[in-house]
Amino acid sequence: MTDQPTAPFSPDELARFGADPLTTFRDNLAAVEQRIARACAQAGRNRAEVRLLPITKTVPAHVLRLAFAAGIRDFGENKIQEAMGKHEALSDLDIRWCIVGHLQTNKVKFLTRFAHEFHALDSLRLAEALDRRLAQEGRDLDVYLQVNTSDEDSKFGLHPDELLPLVEALPRFPRLRPKGLMTLALFSTDMDRVRPCFARLRALRDKARAVDPRIAGLSMGMSGDYELAIAEGATVVRVGQAIFGARPTPDSLYWPGFAPGAT
Repeated sequence: MTDQPTAPFSPDELARFGADPLTTFRDNLAAVEQRIARACAQAGRNRAEVRLLPITKTVPAHVLRLAFAAGIRDFGENKIQEAMGKHEALSDLDIRWCIVGHLQTNKVKFLTRFAHEFHALDSLRLAEALDRRLAQEGRDLDVYLQVNTSDEDSKFGLHPDELLPLVEALPRFPRLRPKGLMTLALFSTDMDRVRPCFARLRALRDKARAVDPRIAGLSMGMSGDYELAIAEGATVVRVGQAIFGARPTPDSLYWPGFAPGAT
């Protein structure tokens, strides 16, 4: 593997990623890492407690080779079809694929072929389908349970009242390895409105962990609010635009109810 893309950049890609994307990605990663470290210090937390999950949606596979060269190993994708295409194109690289978007049960058979982690488990039916297919594949899957903490109808995720019944059912699905909870906070520049979503998930995590100690993590926070999420206990922050720049497609295609500038 070289540090050069396998296909020439289009004018749009040059405009988005610049003439030297490898340097851009390294610089952006360094800046994000500094902000994470500063947020951890301010919250009195160890930097090692917070994992950065780069969100690679809309970044073409040949460009992601440069992201890999920049040191990124976890690739977060929202749409299963897009993720599958990139997985096939980058099969020679040791990438850990993380699916963070809503999944229909008829797409389970695709996810279980290659994904290492799933951040959007939101129903008993989906848990059953995943466990059954994983058993056929002979493998396990790390999962986060998605909870709708903003009470927005446009967002996927369990209602908070639905969380504990699903947690109590998880031992029935031995191929699923619960790691924590995930949420999409309210998309707003007003951090006083965003913070309660993170605090709510933390409180729900504490209740869920009392039932199943494996549920310890908090996947929350994106480019516009990950420092606040860290202050509220995030163990995984999902950052895309701060690393890869503005996206060419509306984010509402990926996140229901999305407001610009949030990821």
